[in-house]
Amino acid sequence: MPICMVANPKGGVGKSTISTNIAGYFAWTGKKVALGDLDPQQSSKLWLSLRPPGANPVFNWEYDEDHPKESLSGFKNAVLDTPAGFDDRALKKALKIVDKVIIPIQPSVFDIFATQNFINTLLEMKQSKSLDIGIIGMRVDERTISAAKLAEFLNTLPFKHIGNVRSTQYYVHLAAHGMSLFDMTPSKVARDLEQWEAIGNWLSK
Repeated sequence: MPICMVANPKGGVGKSTISTNIAGYFAWTGKKVALGDLDPQQSSKLWLSLRPPGANPVFNWEYDEDHPKESLSGFKNAVLDTPAGFDDRALKKALKIVDKVIIPIQPSVFDIFATQNFINTLLEMKQSKSLDIGIIGMRVDERTISAAKLAEFLNTLPFKHIGNVRSTQYYVHLAAHGMSLFDMTPSKVARDLEQWEAIGNWLSK
């Protein structure tokens, strides 16, 4: 069963946005998906509690770091949202069970610096050659200098830049109702779904 972890020790980079929309994507494709939330703020768990009854179901994953897979019987996919300041001990344990790691990053010098340090730690801890690591640019306006600087940084990395997610209020409004882009009428979010196509393809490999 594929398990995806969304991680970056920098706060406010969009980890919960990515986690909930990935869970929404798997639910939209008909997969039984579990969403775990290690962040003390419990944003993803709040999202689950707000999810409307008619939406494609996403289930809560009560993650236990000593027995992480015990509650995942019957699921086809799982997504793990992680906190800012994710400590090395907890990260090392999580890396033993996940198949893919997604690192969200915003186009700012502070995010790039913090993410580079995390990437170095992640590569040192990576034990399995089968572990896939990908990175997603968050709130990226392709017309800006900061976006160009982010692209330069991403080109230096030893793993895949999956794509960019633009800044839009859709994510804020949908999150307030426990919904993802995949719960909307496709024609209303066609531009954003195009950005997610690459993410979905990478997750499905």
